[in-house]
Amino acid sequence: MNEKLLQFLWQHSLYNTVGLRTISGEDLVVIHPGRLNRDSGPDFSEARVKVGATTLVGNVEIHVRSSDWIKHGHDDDPAYKNLVLHVVFENDIDHAPVNTPVLVLSHAITDSIIAKYSDLVNTDMQLPCAGRHQVVKTITKEGWLSRLLAERWEQKLGEWNVLLNNSADDWRNLLYWRLAANFGFKTNATPFLLLAQSLPINIPTRHKDDLMQLEALFFGQAGMLDEDFTDDYPRQLQKEYDYLRKKYSLKPVNKALWKFMRMRPANFPTVRIAQFAALVQRSVHLFSQIIETHSVKEILPLLDVKASEYWDAHFRFDSVAEHGASKALGRTSIENIIINTIAPIQFLYASRQDTEVLRERALQLLEEVPAEENKIIRIWQENGWDVVNGAQSQALLQLYNNYCSSKRCLECTIGHNILRQA
Repeated sequence: MNEKLLQFLWQHSLYNTVGLRTISGEDLVVIHPGRLNRDSGPDFSEARVKVGATTLVGNVEIHVRSSDWIKHGHDDDPAYKNLVLHVVFENDIDHAPVNTPVLVLSHAITDSIIAKYSDLVNTDMQLPCAGRHQVVKTITKEGWLSRLLAERWEQKLGEWNVLLNNSADDWRNLLYWRLAANFGFKTNATPFLLLAQSLPINIPTRHKDDLMQLEALFFGQAGMLDEDFTDDYPRQLQKEYDYLRKKYSLKPVNKALWKFMRMRPANFPTVRIAQFAALVQRSVHLFSQIIETHSVKEILPLLDVKASEYWDAHFRFDSVAEHGASKALGRTSIENIIINTIAPIQFLYASRQDTEVLRERALQLLEEVPAEENKIIRIWQENGWDVVNGAQSQALLQLYNNYCSSKRCLECTIGHNILRQA
């Protein structure tokens, strides 16, 4: 037993409510447990309890043991002076430390619900509810996933709102930054974002008619042109960048930020930078196109780019690949960009415009895209969860990262249902 579990059991009345008595022997009826307070002060407010013949309305404090009242310093805190009830799991002192009715719940809580909770939070499984979530109704899971997706986007778009405000509501800038971060995917997202922020969008826009100059700007700002090359292509990039850096007073990002280890060569940041340069070259009106496009079929051609010819035979400068091939941005990568950049930016734009229809279209876009393929989604699939589309995979990533990994089962709808079936 711990305080969070006891709060949960009290909040959802998961105990035997018949025959309750205070430690002083008065009959007790819980009319309403109150509203959980997640800030400072008593645990529940606006509770209604009947003690003997008197109905009391006010605050309730929850503790595992009666003595916790003193340990937590409540005896000298005026916020705890006006309680209607002190609920404890165990009464371990002779005299109540507070002048209010005290209810001991240990006898009213079944061993099975405590055992189920223990199984959830003490398991070594990556999913605490592995093998148990199947007992939860599909409609309940779907509702929870919808809330998790909203929670994920609320967190993400809160950060994007800050970026947008810092750029004087320039949507082109926001799209440019977020696309850049997405091209770095998880491993190189941060250096890619720093690269884009170090190179204001108006500069590459001026050079959109010359791919060599665009590549020089991006590779130079990435810090990747400070070596002695033997191939003509990187040497030409160096020459172009030396001129452009002086012209625009540019300062490159730290080259050491880029990661190449433990990734497929096709995902090397060199290849991704070349692909990003190709996208920038053809994307004069990309923001307006993306905002006005609400189907995967129409978006795919907008992001269908490939690295320049040099990269057909290379993954890094001055290093010829064993097997040459065109370095196009693959379908899976494009779908990842739709999930993590296009749909969220459409949703943010619709929210700023307060347009419910456009918000719904952004959500529907996720439902058109297949589920992401990564380690966390595979964990869900291996444990019997059929992950169909991008909306579900995004919600399950939120569930795993923010709830499962830290055993927040009491705050999870699935955990609630499992415990309620005890």
